[in-house]
Amino acid sequence: MTASARWLQGVRGVVLDLDGVVYRGKTPLPGAVAFLEHLRRTGLPFVFATNNAARTPEQYAERLVRMGIHVAPDQVVTSAQVAAEYLQARVQPGTSVYAIGGEGLRKALLEAGMVLSEDPDGVAFVVVGLDVEFTYAKLRDACRAIRRGAGFVATNRDPVLPVGEDLWPGAGSLVAAIEVAAGKAPVVLGKPERPLLEAALRRLGVPAAEALMIGDQLGTDIAGGARMGMRTVLVLSGVSREAEEGGVRPDLVVQDLEDLLSRWRREGGE
Repeated sequence: MTASARWLQGVRGVVLDLDGVVYRGKTPLPGAVAFLEHLRRTGLPFVFATNNAARTPEQYAERLVRMGIHVAPDQVVTSAQVAAEYLQARVQPGTSVYAIGGEGLRKALLEAGMVLSEDPDGVAFVVVGLDVEFTYAKLRDACRAIRRGAGFVATNRDPVLPVGEDLWPGAGSLVAAIEVAAGKAPVVLGKPERPLLEAALRRLGVPAAEALMIGDQLGTDIAGGARMGMRTVLVLSGVSREAEEGGVRPDLVVQDLEDLLSRWRREGGE
């Protein structure tokens, strides 16, 4: 697949995934620093939209800065923030929530006025993100709360998480365990569902038809971007190694951001 100069010139804002697109572990991927500097130099706004709810936007920004990519925390949109906004729109401040996840999720919920409870009895919602300290006790308590009527919210269904050269279990594996045991499907807020990308587009101030989604997973990044009506680019530097899967096909396939930058310059995206 090749993108025409006209296709690239019509882009007015860029949304990027992080893991597998910009970096793997603590290492920036080929072309990441140069591509983002190109966007900055040409005045094209960009934001990062990540399903990973484990870290705060400030922590993501700090990691990127250490890699030589200078961004502000408000250029990072996480599924944890979207989950907090979802609850904030539906319940009063002070509502008790049972949270399974890292600092990013817990901080977002607290900032939204929720009360984090370790007691599954009486909580209004169970919210699940990536939790590297997930235990059977947490699974048991989450299921108990859901069976007693608590709402079930998942930050995402990602089955795996790229870590270095390996793939670790993602939040979706925890969500699946709770769903099977509790007998109830969650409300999912991360890609490929709309809420996370809608939040990213609001940050950009750009309509979906003029925004570009760059991701490494067909089933989440590319499917989500296509569902929103965005233009989509799949990079093969992360999880997906195929150009099509389950009927999902990106507008453009490149090896990495270095390849995309070369194509962008060559085809008139300066």
